[in-house]
Order: sequence, then structure tokens, then C-alpha cells
Amino acid sequence: MTALEPGDAAVAAEAAPPAPPAPPPAAGPGGDGILGKAHRGLSIGIICVVLLIAFEATAVGTAMPVAARELRGVSLYAFAFSAYFTTSLFAMVLSGQWADRSGPLRPLVTGITAFAAGLLLSGTAGAMWLFIAGRAVQGLGGGLVIVALYVVVSRAYPERLRPAIMAAFAASWVIPSVVGPLASGTVTEHLGWRWVFVGIPVLVVLPLATALPAIRQMAAGPADASGPVPAFDRRRIGLALAISLGAGLLQYAGQDLNWWSLLPGAAGAALIVPAVLGLLPPGTYRAARGLPSVVLLRGVAAGSFIAAESFVPLMLVTQRGLSPTLAGLSLAVGGATWALGSYIQSRPRMEPHRERLLMGGMALVAASIAAAPGVLIEWVPVWTVGVAWAVGCLGMGAVIASTSVLLLKLSPPEEAGTNSAALQISDGLSNVLLLAAGGAAFAALGGGAVGAHDLTSADASHPAAFAAVFLPMAAVALAGVWVATRVRTR
Repeated sequence: MTALEPGDAAVAAEAAPPAPPAPPPAAGPGGDGILGKAHRGLSIGIICVVLLIAFEATAVGTAMPVAARELRGVSLYAFAFSAYFTTSLFAMVLSGQWADRSGPLRPLVTGITAFAAGLLLSGTAGAMWLFIAGRAVQGLGGGLVIVALYVVVSRAYPERLRPAIMAAFAASWVIPSVVGPLASGTVTEHLGWRWVFVGIPVLVVLPLATALPAIRQMAAGPADASGPVPAFDRRRIGLALAISLGAGLLQYAGQDLNWWSLLPGAAGAALIVPAVLGLLPPGTYRAARGLPSVVLLRGVAAGSFIAAESFVPLMLVTQRGLSPTLAGLSLAVGGATWALGSYIQSRPRMEPHRERLLMGGMALVAASIAAAPGVLIEWVPVWTVGVAWAVGCLGMGAVIASTSVLLLKLSPPEEAGTNSAALQISDGLSNVLLLAAGGAAFAALGGGAVGAHDLTSADASHPAAFAAVFLPMAAVALAGVWVATRVRTR
């Protein structure tokens, strides 16, 4: 899932038990809630935007193994995901600056347009490098959209309504998580994977038509309309370019395992380290209490989960012979449990227990990632992956929504864009770095040989390559349990 409760994810998310009901509006004076008269148009509009992102994540994730095989690029499989996150890192910082300067409307429109253009480029690609380039353009759009939506929530909704709108974001993943893999798998098998990519941009029309008028009315313009318009911080923009370029170099070094790879790897690290120190809240790297730990926890949770989830469909197709449709549906129930986790955190009675909720959520995430590669053992039923991922998505729903709520609570309005960008940078950068690490381990243990034969060929099996991805990610998620103990200041 994406950062808006994929996961992107990444990568996100994406037959299920009955979905939890949409969270009831948080009542306030006059009974106004997220679907009350004051916020109804805006809520429906931005939920439509999230619905588009959710459908893209679930549909594209299902088609990705077939696309990589036909373009003879399975060895570059991780790049198809990390390219999205690499370019989104720059776009997140730009979007935060842009939204603080002139409001979230323009970065949102630009982002949705780029998102659709990237899908078209990938869908018409004739080579894997062009396919990855399309994912990079899509990442630019996704980065702009994610941060702009957080700024909309910060400006248009009072604090009492924010947990409810975050839960609604998560609930909007339920239908795509069920319909997306089935529709994508059917289209991939009968019409071809390209139609999955070129067909989704049609859905852009609905979010634009419903969200933009309400955003223009309730959240347009700078946070302080009476003061001077803040200028772009060129230093932060430069750091964003550095972090994006550095992440790309590290990803390249991780995929091309030889002595020459040390050079781009070292250059990437030299760019990333100072950029991270300049863009994230001071103390993030050491889990300082409060906002720094909230930002760090978001990265730990999203990075470990998305890096693992990106390889689930490929593992099921190559190791257990599932069709792309069934491989995608194995993750479908996760959409419902993700929404359930987000719904639980939105209840007012959970507010005093948010730290424990985060700790429990990260424990569930770690357990699910560790359990998933059990399917590599032939006598283990395939359905256990779906059960494990449903448990992990329950934890992720609670963790992702809670970190978003805590970030907005700790951010003054004029810093909502900058801090939201920091949260998304932590999310996106951890996705890139952990996907690079997982992709390197996968390639080193022979995973790249998949695709030299038919995807379902037993000769292409490399179970150790998949285990080398999942087990380290489970350890990272387990470390998140400790980070969750530090999100509140004493």
C-alpha cells in the first residue's frame, strides 16, 4: 500500500470477509462530521483521489510480474517499484514547499496529471528501462499528491475530525483491494498487461471533478493569507534533489553486484546522509522523542512492509504456480483489515492508548512478514500468505493512520506542508533503501534468473532468494516496536 494507506504503498496493497463499515463521522458541535454539510463535498472529493491511488496500486501490482517477464526485466523487478519512490522523494519536498507557499490546489492538480502520464508511458513501453521511466514519472505525481492531501486535511479539518478522515482514506482501499486484483488479473490474462496501465488514467476525471472545487473553496491559498507569501527554500529543494539522486545510485549499486558498484553506492550514500539530516526533524536518526520518532516510525513501518509486499505476487507466481489473478487476490483481504486497523485508531477511546496501539501494530507487521515465506515450503497451503498479510495489514492500518494523526497534531498550520513532506520522505526513502537491499539480496541469490524461462517454470525457482527478502524485513519491522515507545514526549 502507499503512504495514503496502500504502500503506496508501496505497492502496495492490494474473496474477503465483510469489510468494516465506514467510520461514522466524528461528531462535533451541531453534529458536523466529515460527511456533514460543512465538509461533505471536500471529503467525497479527496476520498475519490485516494480511491484512484488505491486502485492503481492494487491493479498495477498484480500486472507487474507479467510485465517484467515480457519486457525481459525480472532482474530489474525491484527497480519498477523503487523508481516510483525515488522520484517521489523530490516531489514530496517540492509539494510541501509549494503547498505552504500557495496552497495545495496546484500541486494536487499537477500531481494527478503526472500520475496519469506515468501510467501511459509504462503501459506503452517497449523495453524495461522505458517501463521504469514511466514509473518514475508516476512517482513525481504521487509525491505531489500525497503531501498536498495532507495539507488539505490539516487546513480544512479540525483536529477532532482528522482521525475520522484518515480512517475514511483507509476504508477507500477496501473495494479496490478486492476488485483491483481480480480486474487486473482478468485483463492481464485476456487482453494483456498494457491495458491495465493505459486504462487507469480514465479514472483521473472523477477525482478532478469532485475534489478541486471543494479544495479551492476550503483550503486554497497560503496558510497565513494576511502575511507575505513564503518563498521557496532553495536549500531544501537542493537537498531533495540530492536525496532522490542518491537513492537512485544506491538502488543501481544494489542491483549490479560487482566491485564497480562500490563507486555509485558510495556516491549515493554521500548524497543521502547530509540530505536526510537536513530534511528530517533533528534527532530522527536516533529516535528522539516526539515528532522525530513519529517520522522515523513511519519509515520503518512502510519500508519493511512495502519491500516485502512487492515480492509477494512474484513469489506466488514463480514458486507456487499461481496465475497473476490469484496471486493478486491473495492480498485482497488486506484492504479490509487495513481499513479495520485504521477504523480502530479513529475511535476517541483509543487516543490515550495510541502508543500501545502503535507497538501492537508493529508486532503484527513483523509477524506477518516473517510468516509469508513459509509458503516456499511445498506442503504449506498457499492461503496462509493471505492470512498472514491480512494480519499485517491490520497492524499497518493502525500504524500509518496513527502516525499521520500524530504528525498533524504536532505541526502548526504554517509547517504542515514541511512536516508532512518529512513524514513522506521517511516513508519513501525507506521504501527505496529497503527495496534496494531486498533487490540486491534477491539478485545475489539467483532471483534474476526468473524470467529466463516461463514464470511458472520449476527450473526458475529460487526460494532462498525470496527468503533473503522477507526475513530481514521482518527484523526491521520488529525494531519498529521499540521506536513506537518513543512517539510521545515525556
